[in-house]
Amino acid sequence: MAVLPGHDHGDSRVDSCCAPDPAQFAGFRRVLWVVLAINLAMFVIEAGAGIGAQSVSLQADALDFLGDSANYAISLFVLGMGARWRTGAALIKGAAMGVFGLWVIGATLWSLIYEGRPSAVVMGSVGVLALAANVVSAYLLYRFREGDANMRSVWLCSRNDAIGNLAVVAAASGVFATGSNWPDLGVAAIMAGLALFASARVLTIAAREWRHQGEVHGGARPG
Repeated sequence: MAVLPGHDHGDSRVDSCCAPDPAQFAGFRRVLWVVLAINLAMFVIEAGAGIGAQSVSLQADALDFLGDSANYAISLFVLGMGARWRTGAALIKGAAMGVFGLWVIGATLWSLIYEGRPSAVVMGSVGVLALAANVVSAYLLYRFREGDANMRSVWLCSRNDAIGNLAVVAAASGVFATGSNWPDLGVAAIMAGLALFASARVLTIAAREWRHQGEVHGGARPG
């Protein structure tokens, strides 16, 4: 499955991202405020549920909601600024995805040492609620999925979150059926992999935009 919908089109896409449509920005700003509120609310709900249920995948997903909230806030802050600022924000968000992935790997390894059986009922019910929140967010952000690196990183976060929530619900079924915490840990590992893969993709796109913008502002001449 591709990390970003569609295919890269070389430097032509980088060129287009440097001249954004003001109307598109206005719509993007409104959507960002909505998904920011959704993600902050879900962080509070899922963090409490994850700790209470001793579920690594729920705790990881809660942290992801918090990280996404910070990403949306950063996107709102740089939205009216120049392309260099927006690309810099995408670089920060790509790095944050990587840190999240590494944290989930660490939490999974810790849970292997201190094994506890999570509550399948709590995992399933909260996972379904989180899935609904992320599906709504992804739907709202879908039309901005092929904007600049900043816009695409926001869409990518929401899309990966919806996939992760499906996995959490599946893990709850696995925990219920087996009475083991292995399904929970397996899903947490998958979420870590998604975050690291998305981090690499966003950083690659943002780094390409950053180099292109440096050439433009540096007065590079064609050979």
